[in-house]
Amino acid sequence: MARTQDEIRQTNVKKILQAAEQLFAEKGYAGASMGEIAQLAEIPKSNVHYYFSTKKALYQDVLLELLEVWKQDALCFELYDDPRVVLSTYIRAKMTHSRNRAHGSKVWAAEVMQGAPMLKERLRDNLYEWAKLKESKIREWVESGQITPVEPSYLLYMIWASTQHYADFDYQIYLLNDNQPLDDLQFEKAVQSVTSVILRGIGLTA
Repeated sequence: MARTQDEIRQTNVKKILQAAEQLFAEKGYAGASMGEIAQLAEIPKSNVHYYFSTKKALYQDVLLELLEVWKQDALCFELYDDPRVVLSTYIRAKMTHSRNRAHGSKVWAAEVMQGAPMLKERLRDNLYEWAKLKESKIREWVESGQITPVEPSYLLYMIWASTQHYADFDYQIYLLNDNQPLDDLQFEKAVQSVTSVILRGIGLTA
């Protein structure tokens, strides 16, 4: 059965975003070209420009798509009330994406470390309110005595730093692991270790 135009568009856009995410991570925004992205995506350069008129527009969409993925990771804050369940689920989701989408985490880190020059206004609108809602949930746990007192924003920062380390510094981990990426068992132990340390720090058990 012939694919519809919408299906073709969705497939092509996904391939372009994946290729762009990898090249922006490896070469930076300035170093990556639309031609290289087209080549990696195996799509004619003219088609890339059809979907994304400029490199800046493509770069912004890569970042916003990453933000949406991370928002999905945090849906557990809305689905569950038990802080142990919420935080364990969130940490695992974040670490899984750090493993499977390390390029994306690196693109995000590079943008933020530069003061988000390409995404400042849109990032402020998208990220600020989202983070405040998560902080509100954590504050409820503190007030109800479910966890020991903690500044909600600092707890989020700790989770982000601990989980995204496995993407942003994956080469360092590779070197310290005898020039091998973490295997499935090692990765599972890493997830459990991060989860255990963070939960125990706020009076919970993993």
